[in-house]
Amino acid sequence: MPSKPENPCRVTLGDEGPLLVEGPVEVTCADGSVAVSDRFVVAICMCRRSRMYPWCDTSHRRRSRD
Repeated sequence: MPSKPENPCRVTLGDEGPLLVEGPVEVTCADGSVAVSDRFVVAICMCRRSRMYPWCDTSHRRRSRD
């Protein structure tokens, strides 16, 4: 069993919204690009509709799913 980290990273899953991660964070995208944020909480897009991907711009609220 892995040991418990001193300061675990907190990730919050929502039903239909973004993935909230306590920052700062570094996100490696599928194409190999790296996005960095030093904010204390970041919203990572899970619907892939964001114009600021990988960051959420709340596009999931405005568009219906196909």
